Amino acid sequence: MLNPALGGLPMKLNIVYKKEKEWFIGHIQEYPDYESQGKTIDELKENLIEIYNDVQKGLVPDVESFRLLEVTNR
Repeated sequence: MLNPALGGLPMKLNIVYKKEKEWFIGHIQEYPDYESQGKTIDELKENLIEIYNDVQKGLVPDVESFRLLEVTNR
């Protein structure tokens, strides 16, 4: 489901990140090949949303999303 208030982003976008010295480095979970960075979490989030929008518009050639497999212990 897309959220028009977020510029057509899905209701939930998973970002994986870490802090490295003075930078936050991360990627969208479904697109780990496309990393970005920011001095703040908000800057990182903005950069990754821009990447996501470019992917959705077809501006990133040959992009393939990764899939998430959830495994539970029975």
